[in-house]
Order: sequence, then structure tokens, then C-alpha cells
Amino acid sequence: MAMEPPYLRIAGDIRRRIASGELAPGDRVPSTRHLTREWGVAMATATKALATLNQEGLVRAVPGVGTVVAEPGRERPSTPHHGLTRDRIIHAAIALADVEGLTALSMRRIATDFGVSTMALYRHVPSKGELVRLMSESVLDGEPPGPRPPGWRAQLEREARWLWGRYRRHPWLARAMSALTRPTASPHAMRYIERVLSALKGLGLTPTQIIHVHLALIGYAQGVAAAVELESQAWQETGMTPEEWMASNEPRMETIQTAGSYPTLSTLFDQEEFDLELDTLFEFGLARMLDGVEALIVRSGDC
Repeated sequence: MAMEPPYLRIAGDIRRRIASGELAPGDRVPSTRHLTREWGVAMATATKALATLNQEGLVRAVPGVGTVVAEPGRERPSTPHHGLTRDRIIHAAIALADVEGLTALSMRRIATDFGVSTMALYRHVPSKGELVRLMSESVLDGEPPGPRPPGWRAQLEREARWLWGRYRRHPWLARAMSALTRPTASPHAMRYIERVLSALKGLGLTPTQIIHVHLALIGYAQGVAAAVELESQAWQETGMTPEEWMASNEPRMETIQTAGSYPTLSTLFDQEEFDLELDTLFEFGLARMLDGVEALIVRSGDC
């Protein structure tokens, strides 16, 4: 008798745990990264196992949480072939990447979630690369709410916070965008760029300085946003919140600090309790960058 494919064995194990009540409705099931380590399989195999359970209606993806056990009687997510459209593919891909990251995204995975062949997707989207571009374009649609504030600094703060919010909501976006080295012709992204450049116009800066300010700001936002994606991945891999992870590593950190090898670092933590929060870090860095832009504008006016 032929042995079941690995993805079916993994799906069967999770299915058994759901049936026994070990995994209750709403509980997070093992992430794809956890499954790759536990079963010694490739990411694609782990992804296919979860996709199989998704098709059976046993699990569902919850943005910001992960893949969880579905409630009994929940409607299966499969979609008839005739209902497939490019917009539906893009939205499904965004929902998947928000939960499991870009590494879990593939044309086969999306096709499985829709209950169609992979070739059916290619009739609407020619490649995964194009799908990621369309996803990025979709989430960058829109602009900050309310009227545009007066003054270049308030305008740049508004735009940077809007972009940061997009990165926060979609952790994969920072890695998907190549704004610095290989930018693509994206109307929604270019509208954001236009708003930033117009805020810097007429301040005495050279065209090169204006472009460099824009690229420095977006590069800073992307850099901090990379930590959002890494934290999302770590949460999936370990199942631990940042607070739980810090608590589990506290004894080791205390041992290192008491050894006296890092006196400056230890003194700082002794004087003030430090809690790393990415939104606070982003705001601190943004303010310092804009201080630098202000100094550049003043210097340009003195020339």
C-alpha cells in the first residue's frame, strides 16, 4: 500500500487534533514554519496541508492572528470557477500574505483556496511577481483622510504616518516594494510620491535634495517596517507574543548584564525601564529625520 503524501499526513494529524477537541474553534493551528520544522518538509508542503484543511472548511485565515480552527458549520471558502476575477485573486492574496507572509504566497496556494486549477489563475494574473505588484498597488490606494495641513513638516508627517499605517496593516509590503533601487510604474504609489514631493517644493531645495529627502523618508519607514514582518514571522514560528518572548529570555539577559561585560547598556536599563514599541520608535525617528530636513532647508536659505 502506497504511503500518503506528506501534506496529507500533516493535514490528517491536524484534522485528528481538531476532531478530538485538542484544537478548539478559534485556536491557532501550527504555522507553516512550525510545520516545516516539526515534520521536516518544505514550506510548499506545509502550505498545501493547511490549504487542504482550508478547503475542507476546518480552518480559516484571520488577518493579524494566523490560521485558526473554523467554527462548526462555517461556509467553505471555495469559489466556483466562473466567479474568479483578477480583483478577487488580488484580495485573496492580500488576505493570505497578511496572515502568513509572502513566503506562503504562491499561485498554487491561491488556486487551491479558490478550488480551481493553477492555470485558471494565469488567465487573470500572468505571474506571482505581477500578483505581488498588483497587491502592493491595491493596498497603496487612497490617501490620508481630511484636508491637507499647512506647512511642509505637517504634510510630510501626515504622509509618512499614512505609509507607516499601510506597512503596519500589511507587514509584507515593506519587502514587496522596491522604491529605492528598482521602482515600478505604480499609479497609487506615484500619487504618494507626488504628495511628498509637492510638500518640499518651493523651499529652496535642489531637485536632487528633494528626491533624496523623499527616498530617505521612505527608506526609513521601510526599514522600521521590516521589523513588523520579522515580528509577525517570529510570532508564527514560536507562538509567543513579544511580551512572552521577553519574559522567557529575561533570565539569560540578567545573567549577561550581571557579568558586567556591557556596563553602559546595563546602566541605561538600571536608570529607566525600556519597552520597545515600534510605533513610538517610528515617531521618534521620523521627528529626528524631519529635524534634519528643517536644518537642510534653513541652510539652503542661507546660501
